[in-house]
Amino acid sequence: MSTPTAPRSICLLRLSALGDATHVVPLLRTLRRAWPDVSITWIIGKAEAKLLEGLEDVELMVFDKTSGLAGLADLRRKLSGRRFDVLFQMQLALRANLISGLIRADRRIGYDRERSKEGHSLFINERIPAGSLHVLDVFGKFCEPLGLTQDRVEWNLPVPSAAREWAAEQLPEGPPTLLVSPCSSHMLRNWRPERIAAVADHAASRGWRVLLCGGRSALERETGDAILSAMRSPALDLIGKDTFKQFLALLGRASLVLSPDSGPAHMANAMGTKVLGLFACTDRERCGPYSDLRWSVNHYDEAARRFLGKPGATLRWGKRVEFPGTMDLVTVAEVIERFESFCLDAGLV
Repeated sequence: MSTPTAPRSICLLRLSALGDATHVVPLLRTLRRAWPDVSITWIIGKAEAKLLEGLEDVELMVFDKTSGLAGLADLRRKLSGRRFDVLFQMQLALRANLISGLIRADRRIGYDRERSKEGHSLFINERIPAGSLHVLDVFGKFCEPLGLTQDRVEWNLPVPSAAREWAAEQLPEGPPTLLVSPCSSHMLRNWRPERIAAVADHAASRGWRVLLCGGRSALERETGDAILSAMRSPALDLIGKDTFKQFLALLGRASLVLSPDSGPAHMANAMGTKVLGLFACTDRERCGPYSDLRWSVNHYDEAARRFLGKPGATLRWGKRVEFPGTMDLVTVAEVIERFESFCLDAGLV
């Protein structure tokens, strides 16, 4: 089949979060394979831009969500005099819908009616087809009104050689490595530190190296300290000591990543590393590690029935079940069972 006629310019609006930013990248790769010369601008959050800095042939236009009216004025200046053939309005939050009003575009493509909310329909004039469950597949549908199909998933995240060299110094060749990234930006998605410590100790007892990673927030430092104090075995602590690019390189060297539903889980998947994900507040089938869900536990349906009185399948797409105690549905025994199954599959027994 012939390739549809390319637009001259495309603007993507997706500000956050880190995991969702990685889910957008395969869409960019699809667009670029079909249309090597189309101009692509991505209006993106500050942290997400740092993560994806160096993404080839894409203009990253940063909007700092913490900057208030000054940030909106700055974005308006950046967009002054510009008009795009196509806008992909890829975020449903009210703030993003309002921001999209600053973007002049002839075709304004947004979500299907079932997913639309917070005034989304007022800012678009076309919709993606309904269907698909996983976030990455839904994002991939944005190219379909343009006549394209996302027929393969490709990331190739930009990681400088200096970051890879740094990661190799931290994790030289040796035993398999369990990289633990314990914190999500949503506190109620986080698993208890003592449970993480129990799994980490089990991995260490099997000859694995354990690495703790995280950002520079007080929560991440406190969580890391709680895990370390509960562990019987030693662990390498790099919490707050790496950059986004260095973290990507670490993920690429790890054998397995243990994480709740968080940006690092999806970044690890994009780097080709398997993920033992911990899901209860959110649905693994919608937002789990895309390439391989086998090693992740999923208690979303049980959580929905217990805390909302409804089966998970009846909830609106993207509905979270974030209550105190939701993550306690995930047990140490089942996570260790997933770890052991991974070892068997990977030939690490």
